[in-house]
Amino acid sequence: MFALIAGLFGRIELRRRARSYLVGLLAPVERKNSRQLVEAAGLADPWRVQHFLGRVVWSAGQVRDQLRAYVTANLSSPGGVLVVDETGFVKKGRRSAGVQRQYSGTAGRVENSQLGVFLAYAGEAGRALIDRELYLPESWIGDAERCQDAGIPADRVAQGVLTKPRLAEAMIGRVLAAGVEAGWVAADAAYGRDGKFRTFLESRRMPYAVEVPVKQTVTDLDGKRRVDTLIARAPEEAWHRVSTGPGVRGEREYDWA
Repeated sequence: MFALIAGLFGRIELRRRARSYLVGLLAPVERKNSRQLVEAAGLADPWRVQHFLGRVVWSAGQVRDQLRAYVTANLSSPGGVLVVDETGFVKKGRRSAGVQRQYSGTAGRVENSQLGVFLAYAGEAGRALIDRELYLPESWIGDAERCQDAGIPADRVAQGVLTKPRLAEAMIGRVLAAGVEAGWVAADAAYGRDGKFRTFLESRRMPYAVEVPVKQTVTDLDGKRRVDTLIARAPEEAWHRVSTGPGVRGEREYDWA
């Protein structure tokens, strides 16, 4: 698998460090700091990985594109699903790009954290994360010097604050433009309640299944109605409960019609 991206690193030393970093990331270690990563990869000290991450010039975007090409060739199918979700990364300091006190689903509460929006592909042949975007709040976008110190590209700062649905749209747009086959998009209420996000998908003739709040209104032949009013029309026997696995607040169960 590493051979697919090895050519993106110009020298053999960089390829070795990239491979060691990948091996460490896949290892069953509790914390993913540089020292534990190098120990998992069988190296003596962390400076090589630290140098690789902090000083060596290589393109994470190119690595992403190569992964997406692999998914296109080996996993994608007309019945595949693009899944949008976000997660938080709890941090102690204030120098990590995008960090501030905000709600983190990982912690289940407001914490000093980063938020990332992720796009996954799931199909019969397998599943993989294929894109990511870091959410940058106003506390960062409004401070150009802070962004520069953290290595955030100037063109990204110029875009201003992009909400999580806008970040999701950018990733879906890239995936579709690259030719990844997918039958529909799935997302939770953070995206489903955003009318612009749904319109974005509809404009690309992309079916979707998204969660919405019960107060959400939709338009049918009788005009605008709240979704809980429409749901109440379904008989009890039309519903069955399924579980999607454990979450931070216990078992995640949903009723499906």
